[in-house]
Amino acid sequence: MDENLLLEIAERLKIKVEQIKAVLELLADEKTVAFIARYRKEATGGLNEEEIRVIDEEYKYGLALQKRKDDVIRIIEEKGLMTDELRASINEATKLIEVDDLYRPFKEKKKTKATEAIALGLEPLADIIMQLLPSGDREEIVKPFLNDKVPTMEEALTQAKYIVAERISDEASYRKHIREAALKFGTISSKKKNNDADPEEKYKNYYDAKEKLAYIKPHRVLALNRAENENVITVSVELQPERDINYIIYGVTHNRQSLFYPELVEATNDAYKRLIAPSIEREIRSILSEKAEEQAIHIFSLNLQHLLLQAPMKGRVVLGVDPAFRTGCKLAVISPSSKVLEIGVIYPNEKSKGSTVDPHLLEKSKKTIVDLINKYKVEIIAIGNGTASRETESFIAEVIKENGLSSKYAVVSEAGASVYSASPLAIEEFPELSVEQRSAISIGRRIQDPLAELVKIDPKSIGVGQYQHDVAQNKLNKSLEDVVVDAVNKVGVNLNTCSPSLLSYVSGLSKSVAKNIIDYREQNSKFTARDELKKVAKLGPKTYEQCVGFLRIIDGTNPLDMTPIHPESYDKANQLLKLLKLDSKSLGSAEMKEAVAGLDRVALVKELNIDRYTLDDILDAFVAPLRDIRDSYSGLKLRSDIMHFEDIKIGDELDGIVRNVVDFGAFIDCGVKYDGLVHISKMSMQKVNHPSDILSVGDEVHVYVIDIDYDRHKLGLALYKM
Repeated sequence: MDENLLLEIAERLKIKVEQIKAVLELLADEKTVAFIARYRKEATGGLNEEEIRVIDEEYKYGLALQKRKDDVIRIIEEKGLMTDELRASINEATKLIEVDDLYRPFKEKKKTKATEAIALGLEPLADIIMQLLPSGDREEIVKPFLNDKVPTMEEALTQAKYIVAERISDEASYRKHIREAALKFGTISSKKKNNDADPEEKYKNYYDAKEKLAYIKPHRVLALNRAENENVITVSVELQPERDINYIIYGVTHNRQSLFYPELVEATNDAYKRLIAPSIEREIRSILSEKAEEQAIHIFSLNLQHLLLQAPMKGRVVLGVDPAFRTGCKLAVISPSSKVLEIGVIYPNEKSKGSTVDPHLLEKSKKTIVDLINKYKVEIIAIGNGTASRETESFIAEVIKENGLSSKYAVVSEAGASVYSASPLAIEEFPELSVEQRSAISIGRRIQDPLAELVKIDPKSIGVGQYQHDVAQNKLNKSLEDVVVDAVNKVGVNLNTCSPSLLSYVSGLSKSVAKNIIDYREQNSKFTARDELKKVAKLGPKTYEQCVGFLRIIDGTNPLDMTPIHPESYDKANQLLKLLKLDSKSLGSAEMKEAVAGLDRVALVKELNIDRYTLDDILDAFVAPLRDIRDSYSGLKLRSDIMHFEDIKIGDELDGIVRNVVDFGAFIDCGVKYDGLVHISKMSMQKVNHPSDILSVGDEVHVYVIDIDYDRHKLGLALYKM
């Protein structure tokens, strides 16, 4: 390992070099991030998944940077142009762009005005111009460079200035200064093109806009990019030409007059306008876009994490409803173990816009709902939030009220449900059902266990981000994949009930090995002990080590198998049980909780020769063997009645659920058909850096209505009383 690089990363991340070394060694040994974060805390000092990935990324970038430095130094040395000062500058560079700036003068140039001038033999004249001669005869100096191809003094100086301009453009210090100054003081502006693009005026805010580069919000950068790509606007970065040119002239002339001072000034202007400014503008756009993409991906990932970790409503009978108008609402009754008990369809809504509901079908639909609720003792009705959602919600609320039912309902995001319903996975599970029927099943299951159901869907299709199609898809996929992996492994997986989709996200398991586990389970009824995993085809010792701690057996032969305790720590766990004078059957009991509360953990670390992290994890599992981290997260809000948008007035107080968090605020479902917006400026009396600092997807919130546009169905909300 590169010791200097380790020290740099340690200083930057404010952690110890030993922690970084441990992470890199474990990753090199093909340990997964989830495994390292959960079962190698003693080595890493308790670093979490995100910190481990940052270390890995920082080290890889550092290695790539060093390789680039070595390559550049080697190439320049081969040209015989390396100096001690240049070598030091390259080695001190902290970013790839800085290395490329330093290498720019030595790159093989394609055909440029400067290369053509050099071919005419005018490079020595350019050298003379840049020597800052205090006096002399200009004509006599230029005369030796005249020939058939360069017939006049003016032509010779013009051509020489092209060489000088390119040299100025290649100077790394100028480019760095201008780039940094632009990011601090420059602006970005946009203008509407004279065309018919954007008929709905989606980008009206950008038809004539101007912002400081230092203050522009990431989501606005992505909006500018999208509008520009759709040929609606033109976007330009405005630097500070006068200030920049004066800075370069000072550097080129050393603030003194010389024989060719006018040519130096002209060359500087040419270098800036023709070469430097356009290049810096492209770099600035790239820098802004990259930062905006990172922010968008981060927010998407954060929202997805909270959605996946919503508190499950286990052990409930659920009626899933996929709303629709003409084709009817598809129904699916789901058992507490997520099995499909009955499929149906009702027609409570109008057939087409403006038509009336058939009274006979309406009554029949009501009877169907009541019969299903009574037959299966349905506790929760899950209604998808797509087309006809609010109409269906009104119908369900009316049925509950008219019949005095105890059932509650919740409006569930059905994002991605249609994608799943038409997927090979859904077809394999329910080959005889229609897409809409499968969708109703998915909606119902999302109430019972959001994580188990949502892992079946491509994370990008879940739709809890912004500008997801405008960012680098490979980066987005990687980030969202990491979120799903972390969520699954933090929660753990029931080995005897999990789906192949859920299992494939477990640490160390590939899709093929996950399938082999399912095949083994089906052939042997169920797993009775974690050790049985060793009998699964292609599941070797290394894979077993990586996955086994995240797989739970609730009713197995060894109670420790239902806990997050890794089998490698079973000996220590049994020693602790013996010391407590209890056995594994006492896990989670009041007696166990009392015994653990009285322990001297500091003394136990020495007595059992165990690290504190592992000790704490074992004892936590003794106290709550089936603890689910999702219990600390918000769940869906259950309702039995409905409020209409037209009934709301400014000053009303409402309860709602956070549906999405974006850079400028959060969208709240208050049960009134249209989601309301809490702008970032209305989240707190204090300054809020980002909405995600205050709210997360799935949070229950109490909000105040501060603005209503009944015609456009816009609802403005605040988190505090105005």
